[in-house]
Amino acid sequence: MIESSIGVLAAFTIYIVLMMGIGIYYWRKEQSVSDYILGGRQLGPWVTSMSAEASDMSGWMLMGLPGYAYMSGLEAGWIALGLILGTFVNWQIVAKRLRQYTEIANDSLTLPDFFENRFRDNSQTLRIISAVFILIFFLIYTSSGFVAGGKLFNTVFGIPYVSAMVICALVVVFYTFLGGFMAVCWTDFIQGVMMFFAILAVPITAAFLMGGPSATIASLATLNAEMFNPFTSAAGKPLSLITIISLMAWGLGYFGQPHILVRFMAIRSSSEIKEATNIAMTWVVLSLAAAVLVGMVGRVFLQQPLEGAAVETVFMSMTTEIFSPFFAGLIMSAVLAAIMSTASSQLLVTSSAVSQDFYKALIRKHASEKELVWVNRLTVIGVSVIAVLIGLDPNNFVLDMVAYAWAGFGASFGPALLMALFWKRMTRNGALAGIIVGGITVLIWKQFALFGLYEIVPGFIFSCLAIYIVSISDAMPSQEILDEYEDVNKSKI
Repeated sequence: MIESSIGVLAAFTIYIVLMMGIGIYYWRKEQSVSDYILGGRQLGPWVTSMSAEASDMSGWMLMGLPGYAYMSGLEAGWIALGLILGTFVNWQIVAKRLRQYTEIANDSLTLPDFFENRFRDNSQTLRIISAVFILIFFLIYTSSGFVAGGKLFNTVFGIPYVSAMVICALVVVFYTFLGGFMAVCWTDFIQGVMMFFAILAVPITAAFLMGGPSATIASLATLNAEMFNPFTSAAGKPLSLITIISLMAWGLGYFGQPHILVRFMAIRSSSEIKEATNIAMTWVVLSLAAAVLVGMVGRVFLQQPLEGAAVETVFMSMTTEIFSPFFAGLIMSAVLAAIMSTASSQLLVTSSAVSQDFYKALIRKHASEKELVWVNRLTVIGVSVIAVLIGLDPNNFVLDMVAYAWAGFGASFGPALLMALFWKRMTRNGALAGIIVGGITVLIWKQFALFGLYEIVPGFIFSCLAIYIVSISDAMPSQEILDEYEDVNKSKI
């Protein structure tokens, strides 16, 4: 632990001031709801890819996944593999199609907005139900980020956990409140770069301090050879097929994550998706592999074993032992970056759902642009307060909280989005059934933990079935909807 270190404090201060400065800059530039929510669809490929991945990985990549690898070794590699495959498929088949469809479908700004426009749902039921699930699962997801922030400041500075969590929340709220989407994306870009170099630097440096890769592997094998077997637990018990499926099923979640999908909607042109995909995949493969290495190397590098929820501090503990205070502060700022990048994106999507899908849809249909931007900003504050209250228990595991929210979004919106983009015959009632069935399945399955199967798997399957059965039982979509679908097929936006 580093306490009262001027070097660490200086590094953190520089980073936080920079993030706040970006928020102030875009506060002066914001002009409309479209600017605040999607940045006017003007993101370039580098900012799109880096902000998408930074907002995706969050604090769990530097805390949750290394903590899991610290306990389980290469068993954690199944999560990384599932996420890599999910990321690739999402960029390859969803990104371009979603960018084109959302603009053609009445310039949709949010995921619920797109569902309503795609299916001409004049009742607004589809929009409202979608927004409800966004609120439910983003409260959990955002709270996980604040929990990670609390653990970070508690570990680094010895600040009481609750106070530390509140400090993290205040910084995130500041630049999200002021700057909106562009501030979030540019801070995400910077945070993504920081996360990338930090997650590589720690395990590589630690390994060389122990005598190099060969010596590190030998030490870990002596401690527990099962750490290198992806088909067994650290205790030597074979992993069941259900366990492997559950770990890899994290990849299914990508198709329903609003804070990632919104980046696809905001890129300047679908022609830039290919370049963005290459950037994103390079980042993801190297970063996830390094995250697993952090946990495994940390198992033999740290002299004092970590237990319980403390295993998720392995990255920070290694950093404080390896680097000088200032450089340790810079590297651990990457943990703060990871936390902030996702929390800010989630707050923005949640505020968008409230302003567009509740306030404008149900309360003030003719609300002005300025009024809606302020509804967004006030929602950021309200959601943050609730997320802090959810995360008050310091024994919360970041990875467990993220897994719950990830499954909720993946099952609620993943099947609905994929089929809305690629199945002409899908109907409004089918979409509604899929979202409700997927979301409720996750909520129920999580409580009973049936068969030890990760709740995203049954949620995704049941959602797909619900969409298909209800849609083929419905009348054909209107000719207007079918024509729009064909327009997307021809689009070069």
